Amino acid sequence: MTSYKLTQEQVQFFDDNGYLVLKNWIPQPMLERLQAAGHAWIDDGLRSTPEDVHFRDFHFATRQHGRTMFRVDYVHNKGQIASLELLGSPQVLEVAESLCGVNFVPTYESMVFKQEGDGEAIKWHQDAVHPRTHRIFNYDLYLDASRSGGGALWVIPGSQNQPQDICQLTDAHGWDVPGAIEVEMQPGDVLLHDVMVVHGSPHTEGNPLRRTIYYEFRAAEEIIQDGPWDRTWIDQRLRLISPALKRYAAQYPDAPQFSWNVAAEFRPETSNDEEVELRIAHLQHMAGSYCSAGDAGKVKVAS
Repeated sequence: MTSYKLTQEQVQFFDDNGYLVLKNWIPQPMLERLQAAGHAWIDDGLRSTPEDVHFRDFHFATRQHGRTMFRVDYVHNKGQIASLELLGSPQVLEVAESLCGVNFVPTYESMVFKQEGDGEAIKWHQDAVHPRTHRIFNYDLYLDASRSGGGALWVIPGSQNQPQDICQLTDAHGWDVPGAIEVEMQPGDVLLHDVMVVHGSPHTEGNPLRRTIYYEFRAAEEIIQDGPWDRTWIDQRLRLISPALKRYAAQYPDAPQFSWNVAAEFRPETSNDEEVELRIAHLQHMAGSYCSAGDAGKVKVAS
């Protein structure tokens, strides 16, 4: 039976460096379904109008060459069940359990991408700053290749251990930060990164489409201790796990399944109505607060 539980050596590497690469982590059939979902999310966003219920979940920016789309939030309620299948897979949940313990909570889900020809830089940043009593990490699944010289991600190993003065770092070094490394990724590879590790990608020209699905995880104990949410919010977010497990099992019945071992005190009572579970989870998610990328130490309230 295949195990996707991280080894002690992998966990130690993650703790020391703030990131870990998992090569060829997602099987080809699952990857192809997610790639198709990624195209559908982008198409839906490009067609969306202010009257659409999900309009605010599609994010655009104005570049020198014009307006471009770069992000889709709350992917689970966008009509593509492949994202729930991924969430319910052992390829994701065994990793979450390895780093956050049995009471892991899925806190965010999105797809961030660079359209073909949109080589805009993603400046150095820390996703969030927290007291570091528990691990908080992002699970980054690459749907497309991210190669050296083509806008691949750079990380600064070890920078996750404390809040960083990003402006000072950028002014002093630009992209040539001592010790920074470029992380090349292929479709189906997964990058795990600590939400406090400094990372970014420089400007590039003529890049192909590059899409990455992001799932963030935190321990329920960390949320209770550090906030910014409460136990009701934890319960609502944990309701995503049951439909995700069912969706994965339905699509991949002969594959290894994840055994959810959440503590009884956190195990949610679900309605068995997937639409209700997704709607509740995302309403609460949008009302949360967080430390936004590029604003380390500042609390930003999501709209």
